[in-house]
Amino acid sequence: MKPSFLAQTDTAPPTPSASSGTLEEKIRSRRAKTAVVGLGYVGLPLLTEFARCGFTAVGIDLDPQKVAAIEAGSSYIPDVPSETILELRKANRLRATSDFRVLAEVDTVNICVPTPLRKSKDPDLSYIMAAVDQIANHLHAGMLIVLESTTYPGTTEELVLPRLEETGLTVGQDFFLCFSPERVDPGNPHFNTHNIPKVVGGMTAACTHHGSLFYQQAMEKVVPVSSTKVAEMVKLLENTFRSINIGLANEMALLCDRMKIDVWEVIETAATKPFGFMPFHPGPGLGGHCIPVDPFYLSWKAKMAGVEARFIELAGQVNSAMPQFVVHKIQAALNHQAKPIKNSRIHVLGVAYKKDVSDVRESPALDVLALLHRLEAKLTYSDPHVPQVMLDGLAMESQPVLPSCAEADCVVLVTDHSAFDYASIAEQSALIIDTRNAFREYRREKIIRL
Repeated sequence: MKPSFLAQTDTAPPTPSASSGTLEEKIRSRRAKTAVVGLGYVGLPLLTEFARCGFTAVGIDLDPQKVAAIEAGSSYIPDVPSETILELRKANRLRATSDFRVLAEVDTVNICVPTPLRKSKDPDLSYIMAAVDQIANHLHAGMLIVLESTTYPGTTEELVLPRLEETGLTVGQDFFLCFSPERVDPGNPHFNTHNIPKVVGGMTAACTHHGSLFYQQAMEKVVPVSSTKVAEMVKLLENTFRSINIGLANEMALLCDRMKIDVWEVIETAATKPFGFMPFHPGPGLGGHCIPVDPFYLSWKAKMAGVEARFIELAGQVNSAMPQFVVHKIQAALNHQAKPIKNSRIHVLGVAYKKDVSDVRESPALDVLALLHRLEAKLTYSDPHVPQVMLDGLAMESQPVLPSCAEADCVVLVTDHSAFDYASIAEQSALIIDTRNAFREYRREKIIRL
């Protein structure tokens, strides 16, 4: 049963205005011109979906390389085929620019910019506010603005709305403001921008109506909620749920390691229970932009409200300590062979933050490499999706998996890419530390799992 506050996505907005009537007609007829600010893993797939369903779509990004790639009909995001970009470019339904003046011509704009944490673990909303400032400079009646960047509850109402209303226009009448959390899972072959349910919360009922109607044109399912704060909290709950449960799995891995118990067998067996249990798995740490970052947005907001978010903080501590645990496993395994880490040849398999993607943001592999570098190991890595990484200011280039694994004193699997030939790696490596249970079929003494 749906919560009672969920409205139907196709109901008429309360107290219609001339602006709302014109915008609704443009959305329904797909004559609305739409813009997306920020063309990364979230923005480019979103822009593509709007263009595919018939809207004229323009992407805005300050990175000239991204703009040039799209204008040339090329994609830099694995989930968006270059053929799709090229087809939409030829149909004149998609383009890209770094010029924010195009906002004066559009009817809708989605903000999909980064929301990192500062070193002090508090939110950095500078990218959002820079985008909002540009939108405010070109805000006009009948415009729909949707913030998709992950942030803390209250951002849309407390920061975005006041800046837009400085123009003299009124939300819910002259323009419409919503928050709709991005739920992209890069590399997922089953769920993408089109078929992941889209949550939408507006500043007013009219805002929610227009936002829902807009997404309904391109997405399979739209889930309207009662406010922007609810929509903002939904995303944080989703990723905090994962962070805490992964933290529990990692803590179980530490405990099982000390007690000489196979944590993978424990989890697999517990998962046979048909109710009351959902399997999460340990690993070398959390990566990507969302799961390592979003819980701290919620934790920071909780502190502002006078609440101590102990589960969130503890999970963060456990997860952030996992790269050090991996290095400890490497050190113990080499010591068992009478080898110190210093000057040992250690080859890392996978530096992307997750399987089959090229994104290295917050990747635990970078932490593992940095820790090993400080211990003066001789390091190499292989990653079919990441040709180069920076380590302490030095560029490292991906090496062929073989013979690199055969020549190493220790191979460390951090990211379990599908492209790796695990049978050959298991056969030719002298010692393997497996942080992902990818070598579960090759149970040998030289393969050590978390």
